[in-house]
Amino acid sequence: MGAHRLTRDVPHGVLFPFLGGTVGMDQILGVLQFAVDGLSQRQQVTADNLANVDTPGYTAQEVGFESSLQQAMASPDGGQATVTVSADPTAPGTNGNNVDTGSQLVSAEQTTLQYQTMVEMLNAQYRLIQGAAGGSFQ
Repeated sequence: MGAHRLTRDVPHGVLFPFLGGTVGMDQILGVLQFAVDGLSQRQQVTADNLANVDTPGYTAQEVGFESSLQQAMASPDGGQATVTVSADPTAPGTNGNNVDTGSQLVSAEQTTLQYQTMVEMLNAQYRLIQGAAGGSFQ
């Protein structure tokens, strides 16, 4: 598996309005959706790694997006955030496989909790939109 990239424009000051940017609902939704997409990709890669734990020569993959998102948000004019899938640098075992089951299970649990949090934040934003449009905030 080669490196894969998912790129999205990110406006300045979205999660950090004290940096000087104004925060619009669409900007907040965009950042939250990007995080959900990155976490979803990480869940898939972790599942693939665990499914190949006994495959000789398999190289585990890892997903990164948080630092790219932070940099894009900190950029004075906004920027592009990228989800990157790359080879895990863990040294392989005797069969050439470098999947560490323990760290993959921890990653799966952390990613699930982060994903649930981001989805709840998205749902809260949609409830605000619904309430502002005259509907219920529930």
